[in-house]
Amino acid sequence: MVECVVKNWQGEQVGQKTFDLQVAKEETASHVVHRALVRQLTNARQGTASTKTRSEVRGGGRKPWRQKGTGRARAGSIRSPLWRGGGVIFGPKPREYNLKMNRKERRLALRTALFGRIDDLIVVEEFGEQLSRPKTKELVQAIARWGSSPESNTLLILSERTENVYLSARNIENLKLILADQLNVYDLLHADKIVATASALEKIQEVYSA
Repeated sequence: MVECVVKNWQGEQVGQKTFDLQVAKEETASHVVHRALVRQLTNARQGTASTKTRSEVRGGGRKPWRQKGTGRARAGSIRSPLWRGGGVIFGPKPREYNLKMNRKERRLALRTALFGRIDDLIVVEEFGEQLSRPKTKELVQAIARWGSSPESNTLLILSERTENVYLSARNIENLKLILADQLNVYDLLHADKIVATASALEKIQEVYSA
């Protein structure tokens, strides 16, 4: 169980938030998180890379010269892999890269990754009402007051999508906005700072609890 300081829109400390998640054992934590990360990155691959073999390259049906008597090496097709413009030997073909991982194990890895970033977690109050209209500049200033510099990769976790917050955040280069029920291991590990609302933490505990 961890206690986090809750900050308001101005960056002032206004309370405490208790945060508790069941995580993997210390000796297996890095292995579980690594497997989940590899799975996510691997499953994101399209697997559409494709090359043509000698039988698929256009042309090459006629024997370029007779078998014997020319003094040159024997050749049966101008589309041989040894020739320029020929086929490709053992080149990539469309395939599935998907890896499987049990749901319980995936959630365990997610909780462990989040718990491992607890020192970089910033908890804030709901601030949707502070943005009466979409304003990127105001959100950038608020994130700086909370303790994340503009140059840092920041992950903003909300319990639900608010239109003004979304429109304010979408044009910030180093900021990624994500909902509490759509967390993934890569974003948690890639971010330099993680900003989450108090209600988002409650939803994380509700959705990803063991």
